[in-house]
Amino acid sequence: MKTKNSHGQIAVILSDIRSIENVGAIVRTADGAGVGTVYLAGITPGPTDRFDREVKAFTKASLGAEKFVKIERVKNTNTLIKKLKKDNFEIIALEQDKKSIDYMKIKPKKNFALILGSEVDGVSKKVLGECDKIIEIPMKGEKESLNVSVAFGVAIFRIID
Repeated sequence: MKTKNSHGQIAVILSDIRSIENVGAIVRTADGAGVGTVYLAGITPGPTDRFDREVKAFTKASLGAEKFVKIERVKNTNTLIKKLKKDNFEIIALEQDKKSIDYMKIKPKKNFALILGSEVDGVSKKVLGECDKIIEIPMKGEKESLNVSVAFGVAIFRIID
């Protein structure tokens, strides 16, 4: 995993994100932030289809960043979390929750994984229960949330700052 920042290893877990454009944009931003691995969990689409053919919508959004960021498919987010915890990763979810703290106040350990959830339902309660911390970006307007790829960009660059 790459480390182009002051942290150790950084991973991103995309749990049941539906939009291939969002996933491609997140991978592009992940490359810019020095993320080592992006895990695609559940229904999250990837850069290739089931026949291992390139998916043009993905590569258009990622601008080829999938060539520089390790991408791994996993079936179960909770199983992955347990593995990463054994590997000394702090698990942080980006989600609105009664236990969440302002993303500006987060100081993660050296190795951390940031979890993003579905565009509609967010990170599941089951997954949130396994996280070490939950962070959120406070909203000032009428809408309750940002697009998942935009929220990732805002949060990851603040975390690694």
